[in-house]
Amino acid sequence: MLRAPGSGAPQHPTPIRNAGADWGACAQTCLSLLACVQWWRLILTSLFSGALLSAAMTEFWLISAPGEKTCQQTWDKMMAATRGAHPSANSLSTNSKFSIPDLKVGTLDVLVGLSDELAKLDSFVESVVKKVAQYMADVLEDSRDKVLENLLANGVDLVTYITRFQWDMAKYPIKQSLKNISEIISKQVTQIDNDLKARASAYNNLKGNLQNLERKNAGSLLTRSLADIVKKEDFVLDSEYLITMLAVVPKASYADWHRTYETLAEMVVPRSTNLLFEDQDSGLFSVTLFRKAIDDFKHKARENKFTVRDFQYNEEEMKADKEEMTRLSTDKKKQFGPLVRWLKVNFSEAFIAWIHIKALRVFVESVLRYGLPVNFQAMLLQPSKRSMKKLREVLYDLYKHLDSSAAAIIDASMDIPGLNLSQQEYYPYVYYKIDCNLLDFK
Repeated sequence: MLRAPGSGAPQHPTPIRNAGADWGACAQTCLSLLACVQWWRLILTSLFSGALLSAAMTEFWLISAPGEKTCQQTWDKMMAATRGAHPSANSLSTNSKFSIPDLKVGTLDVLVGLSDELAKLDSFVESVVKKVAQYMADVLEDSRDKVLENLLANGVDLVTYITRFQWDMAKYPIKQSLKNISEIISKQVTQIDNDLKARASAYNNLKGNLQNLERKNAGSLLTRSLADIVKKEDFVLDSEYLITMLAVVPKASYADWHRTYETLAEMVVPRSTNLLFEDQDSGLFSVTLFRKAIDDFKHKARENKFTVRDFQYNEEEMKADKEEMTRLSTDKKKQFGPLVRWLKVNFSEAFIAWIHIKALRVFVESVLRYGLPVNFQAMLLQPSKRSMKKLREVLYDLYKHLDSSAAAIIDASMDIPGLNLSQQEYYPYVYYKIDCNLLDFK
């Protein structure tokens, strides 16, 4: 116990052990704070990725109805119907006007024929859009969270592009006939499809060749390349009589190998074995023997569960293999950037073309159903998942007067034996689905 000078009161110094405990507690607190920061970072990252993924999985209903006294009245009626029964209720869908310019109508015969052609073109263009998107995901194999960030249309996300759609007058001049516009889109997307096949084939071949070489340099000692394991000094080279063999020996059999390898053939050089490399299961041993004893040695080694690798040290071949891997790796890196840029640009082009096809289909079908003069309102609905069925019922009630022969609503999820519905369901109003679920994440 210590006493302060001039004082009879005892002074108790802080024990060093307690000071250490304080530092330990401080360090523990810092670690806890760091863990919290990392945790929140993971939460925010997952939320951001989830938001992107949900955007990629959005479904839209593109519909049209004939204009009342004005097209604005048609819009107002639809908005009122989908707002919900009570002012406080959530809307059945998020709605926006879909702008379609005054296109050239043409003759009835042309419209009827074009309706079928556009249905086929729609399916084709959608398939190309999905192929480009999926190949983007395949190419960005190590960063799939970035895939959705690259799937843009005209520089904006897909939802924004669709909900703010404006006809591209420069690409698809409205002075052209509907037939010509559809042919322009068809040629454009066919070219994208052909280019994708060529680029994907070249990149996949390069990637496949590189993976084959990488696979040779990995895996078990029984199958992997030995070029990066062995050295020149491990071998007896340029001898007319002697040769160095390589044997793969299970770790549990090391003692058996050392005890028996000299007796596996008559002409094995004593004390010539060396352990060159080992992995989790086995070791690679060298052994020198006379060339005439090779077959006997291999046979006896196999009986003792030692695997002799067929390997001859050839410096030029090994150098060529390493140079080939370096070349392929360099070529892959060189092609990666331009390929991703091409995919990004052409995904945008294909997606834009696809939405223009939807616009053409709405225009043609609306003229065929509602007649001339052209007077309809195109509308884009983004239904709430929970209220899809209710939204169908509301729209049916709102527009059933347009076509008394329209069949009752059949839920798309129902599977009725013997009833074959057409691929595009029929409603009393013009309807096309735009499904932005373009990716198949595995």
